[in-house]
Amino acid sequence: MTQHVETPQSHCRWGGARGDITPPDGIYQRMWGAATHERADGIHRPLTATVMVLDRLQGESSPHVWIALDHCLLGYRELQPMLDLIEQQQAIPAESVTVTFSHTHAAGLLGQDRWELAGGELIPPYLEKLTAKVGELVAAAVESMQPVTICYGQGQCDLAAHRDYWDESSQQFVCGYNPQGEVDETVLVGRVDDAEGRTLATVVNYACHPTTLAWDNQQISPDYPGAMREVVEEATGVPCMFIQGAAGDVGPKEGFVGDVEIADRNGRQLGYAALSALTALPAAGKRFEYAGPVISGATLGTWHHVPLSAESQQQCQHWQLRRLTVPLAYRAELSAPEEIERERSDWQQQEQSALEAGDAQLARDCHAQVERRTRVLGRLENLPPGEAYPYQIVMSRMGGAIWIAVQGEPYNELQRTLRKRFPQMAIVIATVAGAWGASYLPPADCYGKGIYQESIAVLEPGSLEQVIEEISGEIERCLEETC
Repeated sequence: MTQHVETPQSHCRWGGARGDITPPDGIYQRMWGAATHERADGIHRPLTATVMVLDRLQGESSPHVWIALDHCLLGYRELQPMLDLIEQQQAIPAESVTVTFSHTHAAGLLGQDRWELAGGELIPPYLEKLTAKVGELVAAAVESMQPVTICYGQGQCDLAAHRDYWDESSQQFVCGYNPQGEVDETVLVGRVDDAEGRTLATVVNYACHPTTLAWDNQQISPDYPGAMREVVEEATGVPCMFIQGAAGDVGPKEGFVGDVEIADRNGRQLGYAALSALTALPAAGKRFEYAGPVISGATLGTWHHVPLSAESQQQCQHWQLRRLTVPLAYRAELSAPEEIERERSDWQQQEQSALEAGDAQLARDCHAQVERRTRVLGRLENLPPGEAYPYQIVMSRMGGAIWIAVQGEPYNELQRTLRKRFPQMAIVIATVAGAWGASYLPPADCYGKGIYQESIAVLEPGSLEQVIEEISGEIERCLEETC
């Protein structure tokens, strides 16, 4: 029988920083097609930026910067100034910087196509301040780097639910809670400890769309990650970095509301689950080992926490940073921009007619159709030229953990499969990393069913499966090289 239980650990150098990046009240915040407001009206909770800089413990420096922003997404044009500033100030190239997003849908869209709308005039100066703030945080994180151990554990939380629901009455798929769907309820946590055993930060990795708050909400909000961090940070006294997992088909059971208390309740649910997993972690540099029988009223089997062997300590220092580019074929049936523009113009005319007739509901529905086509145009305009999308994957092997960042919004199957194939490793999955242009990656069998995510997908069926195999193969090579 098993004589010991290992806790995945990473021995590395680490630095961290946290800052407030809340946009100004009144900025453009209309995220939802069904919304009727343009400007934000109030702040529910602050938005934050959390930075972690990770590097090998010994040997040639190869830092990897992780930046977690409380925003839905940013495009290439919005991200590039940030990456340029980091390279200019820290000499860390863009390929060593991973920007991830909590994916809150209550912070608004910041793309250039929104600048001319009400509240959009506040976006350019805000983006300048955001870039400067992130630069300051990266500098602070680099300055604070020190040897640490990151211990990983897992918990469970049923906040997340499958969100491809078949509506029998209308005979169509809608994007909403599906009680029969399969999801990964894993809450993967990490605790960052210094050489003296003091906790410096925590990490929570969970897959669930932050779509508690929807069209009826007018406040800027991080959605559930805000209250989750509050719960964890009040208990630990240190910053908590939230990393959004593979949530393409996953959202909160109770969502699409305007009540911020429901977002806070969802966040507390996840926060308590994360705290449970963090509380169960052993001290850094230990493993749980069978210590033998003790004769009592029964013969008892005892287990003790013991220091890791020198060999195990060395294995925890393994460090590999890899960036893959996987060409994923574009869908053959992508619409021409001219066709989408004509459709948008038609819906705009219908919206105007509804407004003139005083039909607010019809006007709202027409505007939602306008918004859908505006987003399609934005996706098409930002696609790299050629027959395939250059899909970016970043992998950091750090001892007993592998941190993986991918573009777009893969279905939950991505992390379920990887964690099943490599149960011995702590697999941190970050999606919506870098520019969002890859859009959704549904499984091949979802295509042709009218599901929202596949209806706006820009990549061919089979792309998700290809990404899973590419990542799996790279993990296998990483593990073989460090055997």
